[in-house]
Amino acid sequence: MEPQTLLLRDLPHEERPRERMMHYGAESLSQAELLAILLRTGAHRESAIHIAQRLLGIAGGLRGLADLSIEELTSIKGIGPAKAVQLKAGIELGRRMANSRLAEPVIIRSPQDAAEILTEQLRYLQKEHFICLFLNTKNHVIAQETLSMGSLNASIVHPREVFRAAMKCSSAAIICAHNHPSGDPAPSPEDISLTSRLMQAGEIVGIDVLDHLVIGDSSYVSLKEKGYM
Repeated sequence: MEPQTLLLRDLPHEERPRERMMHYGAESLSQAELLAILLRTGAHRESAIHIAQRLLGIAGGLRGLADLSIEELTSIKGIGPAKAVQLKAGIELGRRMANSRLAEPVIIRSPQDAAEILTEQLRYLQKEHFICLFLNTKNHVIAQETLSMGSLNASIVHPREVFRAAMKCSSAAIICAHNHPSGDPAPSPEDISLTSRLMQAGEIVGIDVLDHLVIGDSSYVSLKEKGYM
Protein backbone atom coordinates (compact mmCIF):
# COMPACT_ATOMS: atom_id res chain seq x y z
CA MET A 1 0.00 0.00 0.00
CA GLU A 2 1.09 3.56 -0.68
CA PRO A 3 2.19 5.23 2.58
CA GLN A 4 -0.15 7.87 3.88
CA THR A 5 1.08 11.46 4.07
CA LEU A 6 0.15 13.57 7.06
CA LEU A 7 -1.78 16.61 5.86
CA LEU A 8 -1.99 19.95 7.68
CA ARG A 9 -5.58 19.24 8.64
CA ASP A 10 -4.36 16.09 10.38
CA LEU A 11 -2.01 18.07 12.63
CA PRO A 12 -3.17 19.28 16.04
CA HIS A 13 -4.55 22.79 15.71
CA GLU A 14 -1.72 24.35 17.73
CA GLU A 15 0.96 22.74 15.52
CA ARG A 16 -0.26 24.18 12.23
CA PRO A 17 2.02 26.92 10.78
CA ARG A 18 -0.55 29.72 10.78
CA GLU A 19 -1.64 29.02 14.33
CA ARG A 20 1.98 28.73 15.53
CA MET A 21 2.82 32.04 13.88
CA MET A 22 -0.13 33.77 15.54
CA HIS A 23 0.84 32.44 18.97
CA TYR A 24 4.65 32.46 18.85
CA GLY A 25 5.59 34.91 16.06
CA ALA A 26 7.04 34.45 12.60
CA GLU A 27 10.59 34.00 13.94
CA SER A 28 9.55 30.71 15.58
CA LEU A 29 8.70 29.06 12.24
CA SER A 30 11.04 27.12 9.99
CA GLN A 31 11.64 28.17 6.40
CA ALA A 32 9.37 25.38 5.19
CA GLU A 33 6.58 26.47 7.53
CA LEU A 34 6.80 30.08 6.34
CA LEU A 35 6.66 28.91 2.73
CA ALA A 36 3.70 26.68 3.59
CA ILE A 37 1.78 29.76 4.77
CA LEU A 38 2.42 31.41 1.40
CA LEU A 39 1.39 28.24 -0.44
CA ARG A 40 -1.77 28.06 1.73
CA THR A 41 -2.83 24.59 0.58
CA GLY A 42 -1.19 21.32 -0.30
CA ALA A 43 -1.81 18.98 -3.20
CA HIS A 44 -3.15 15.42 -3.51
CA ARG A 45 -1.75 13.37 -0.61
CA GLU A 46 0.87 16.04 0.17
CA SER A 47 0.69 18.86 2.71
CA ALA A 48 1.81 22.42 2.06
CA ILE A 49 4.77 21.83 4.39
CA HIS A 50 5.89 18.80 2.38
CA ILE A 51 5.65 20.77 -0.85
CA ALA A 52 7.64 23.59 0.77
CA GLN A 53 10.34 21.17 1.96
CA ARG A 54 10.57 19.62 -1.48
CA LEU A 55 10.70 23.08 -3.07
CA LEU A 56 13.58 24.15 -0.84
CA GLY A 57 15.43 20.96 -1.75
CA ILE A 58 14.98 21.57 -5.48
CA ALA A 59 16.01 25.22 -5.18
CA GLY A 60 18.94 24.54 -2.88
CA GLY A 61 17.59 26.85 -0.18
CA LEU A 62 15.98 30.27 0.01
CA ARG A 63 18.67 31.96 -2.07
CA GLY A 64 18.04 29.59 -4.95
CA LEU A 65 14.29 29.92 -4.52
CA ALA A 66 14.54 33.65 -5.25
CA ASP A 67 16.12 32.86 -8.63
CA LEU A 68 13.35 30.54 -9.84
CA SER A 69 11.00 32.01 -12.42
CA ILE A 70 7.24 31.52 -12.38
CA GLU A 71 7.63 29.03 -15.22
CA GLU A 72 10.19 27.03 -13.23
CA LEU A 73 8.02 27.11 -10.13
CA THR A 74 4.94 25.86 -11.97
CA SER A 75 6.95 22.95 -13.35
CA ILE A 76 7.26 21.61 -9.80
CA LYS A 77 4.57 19.13 -8.77
CA GLY A 78 1.99 20.73 -6.47
CA ILE A 79 2.70 24.33 -7.50
CA GLY A 80 0.30 25.93 -9.97
CA PRO A 81 0.24 29.49 -11.31
CA ALA A 82 -1.55 30.91 -8.24
CA LYS A 83 0.96 29.41 -5.79
CA ALA A 84 3.88 30.49 -7.97
CA VAL A 85 2.65 34.07 -8.07
CA GLN A 86 2.12 34.09 -4.28
CA LEU A 87 5.67 32.85 -3.74
CA LYS A 88 7.19 35.39 -6.13
CA ALA A 89 5.19 38.20 -4.51
CA GLY A 90 6.44 37.20 -1.04
CA ILE A 91 10.03 37.01 -2.27
CA GLU A 92 9.76 40.40 -3.97
CA LEU A 93 8.37 42.02 -0.82
CA GLY A 94 11.31 40.62 1.12
CA ARG A 95 13.74 41.93 -1.49
CA ARG A 96 12.22 45.41 -1.43
CA MET A 97 12.26 45.50 2.36
CA ALA A 98 15.93 44.50 2.38
CA ASN A 99 16.72 47.31 -0.07
CA SER A 100 14.59 49.95 1.63
CA ARG A 101 15.91 52.61 3.94
CA LEU A 102 14.10 54.77 6.45
CA ALA A 103 13.33 58.12 4.89
CA GLU A 104 15.30 61.01 6.29
CA PRO A 105 13.10 63.02 8.64
CA VAL A 106 12.09 66.44 7.37
CA ILE A 107 13.35 69.04 9.82
CA ILE A 108 11.99 72.58 9.99
CA ARG A 109 14.72 75.04 10.87
CA SER A 110 13.28 78.17 9.26
CA PRO A 111 10.13 79.50 7.56
CA GLN A 112 11.85 78.76 4.26
CA ASP A 113 11.96 75.03 5.10
CA ALA A 114 8.21 74.98 5.70
CA ALA A 115 7.53 77.05 2.60
CA GLU A 116 9.50 74.61 0.44
CA ILE A 117 7.22 71.81 1.58
CA LEU A 118 3.96 73.69 1.05
CA THR A 119 4.37 76.25 -1.73
CA GLU A 120 3.98 73.91 -4.69
CA GLN A 121 0.97 72.28 -3.03
CA LEU A 122 -0.82 75.57 -2.46
CA ARG A 123 0.22 78.22 -4.95
CA TYR A 124 -2.10 77.24 -7.83
CA LEU A 125 -5.23 76.39 -5.83
CA GLN A 126 -8.33 78.45 -6.65
CA LYS A 127 -9.73 78.28 -3.12
CA GLU A 128 -8.08 78.94 0.20
CA HIS A 129 -6.74 75.81 1.89
CA PHE A 130 -5.61 75.86 5.50
CA ILE A 131 -2.89 73.30 6.21
CA CYS A 132 -0.95 72.39 9.33
CA LEU A 133 2.45 70.76 9.65
CA PHE A 134 2.71 68.82 12.91
CA LEU A 135 6.17 68.60 14.49
CA ASN A 136 7.75 66.61 17.30
CA THR A 137 10.10 68.00 19.96
CA LYS A 138 13.02 67.91 17.48
CA ASN A 139 11.06 69.86 14.84
CA HIS A 140 10.73 66.78 12.64
CA VAL A 141 7.56 66.83 10.55
CA ILE A 142 5.47 63.89 11.74
CA ALA A 143 2.22 64.66 9.91
CA GLN A 144 0.43 67.10 7.63
CA GLU A 145 -3.28 67.73 7.32
CA THR A 146 -5.60 70.02 5.39
CA LEU A 147 -8.06 71.32 7.96
CA SER A 148 -10.16 73.71 5.90
CA MET A 149 -11.03 74.54 2.31
CA GLY A 150 -12.71 77.91 1.86
CA SER A 151 -14.35 79.98 -0.82
CA LEU A 152 -12.50 82.01 -3.44
CA ASN A 153 -11.03 84.38 -0.89
CA ALA A 154 -11.87 83.04 2.56
CA SER A 155 -10.86 80.03 4.62
CA ILE A 156 -12.40 79.52 8.03
CA VAL A 157 -10.73 77.29 10.60
CA HIS A 158 -11.39 77.06 14.32
CA PRO A 159 -8.53 76.59 16.82
CA ARG A 160 -10.22 73.48 18.26
CA GLU A 161 -9.95 71.76 14.86
CA VAL A 162 -6.27 72.62 14.67
CA PHE A 163 -5.37 71.39 18.15
CA ARG A 164 -7.61 68.34 17.99
CA ALA A 165 -5.57 67.25 14.97
CA ALA A 166 -2.31 68.16 16.73
CA MET A 167 -3.14 66.13 19.81
CA LYS A 168 -4.25 63.17 17.69
CA CYS A 169 -0.69 62.79 16.38
CA SER A 170 1.00 63.79 19.68
CA SER A 171 2.46 66.92 18.13
CA ALA A 172 4.68 69.19 20.21
CA ALA A 173 4.43 72.14 17.83
CA ILE A 174 2.63 73.21 14.66
CA ILE A 175 3.21 75.41 11.65
CA CYS A 176 0.09 76.74 9.95
CA ALA A 177 -0.17 77.81 6.34
CA HIS A 178 -2.81 78.87 3.87
CA ASN A 179 -2.82 80.19 0.34
CA HIS A 180 -4.16 83.37 -1.17
CA PRO A 181 -5.70 82.51 -4.56
CA SER A 182 -5.11 86.12 -5.65
CA GLY A 183 -1.38 85.37 -5.63
CA ASP A 184 -0.65 88.16 -3.16
CA PRO A 185 0.72 86.71 0.10
CA ALA A 186 0.20 89.88 2.15
CA PRO A 187 -1.60 88.81 5.36
CA SER A 188 -5.11 90.15 5.87
CA PRO A 189 -6.41 91.45 9.21
CA GLU A 190 -8.32 88.15 9.49
CA ASP A 191 -5.08 86.20 9.04
CA ILE A 192 -3.43 88.17 11.82
CA SER A 193 -6.42 87.75 14.12
CA LEU A 194 -6.58 83.99 13.51
CA THR A 195 -2.87 83.68 14.23
CA SER A 196 -3.32 85.47 17.55
CA ARG A 197 -6.18 83.14 18.55
CA LEU A 198 -4.17 80.07 17.57
CA MET A 199 -1.23 81.22 19.69
CA GLN A 200 -3.49 81.79 22.69
CA ALA A 201 -5.06 78.36 22.32
CA GLY A 202 -1.64 76.78 21.89
CA GLU A 203 -0.45 78.26 25.16
CA ILE A 204 -3.43 76.73 26.95
CA VAL A 205 -2.94 73.20 25.57
CA GLY A 206 0.87 73.31 25.60
CA ILE A 207 1.45 73.08 21.84
CA ASP A 208 3.65 75.77 20.30
CA VAL A 209 2.48 77.62 17.18
CA LEU A 210 5.82 78.26 15.51
CA ASP A 211 4.64 80.16 12.45
CA HIS A 212 1.81 80.95 10.09
CA LEU A 213 2.72 81.17 6.42
CA VAL A 214 0.66 82.85 3.75
CA ILE A 215 1.48 81.36 0.36
CA GLY A 216 1.13 83.45 -2.80
CA ASP A 217 1.83 82.66 -6.44
CA SER A 218 5.61 82.95 -6.31
CA SER A 219 6.35 84.10 -2.77
CA TYR A 220 5.24 83.69 0.82
CA VAL A 221 4.99 85.72 4.00
CA SER A 222 5.94 84.42 7.43
CA LEU A 223 3.85 86.12 10.12
CA LYS A 224 6.60 85.30 12.60
CA GLU A 225 9.21 87.09 10.49
CA LYS A 226 6.84 90.02 10.09
CA GLY A 227 6.59 90.36 13.88
CA TYR A 228 2.98 89.28 14.30
CA MET A 229 4.01 86.35 16.53
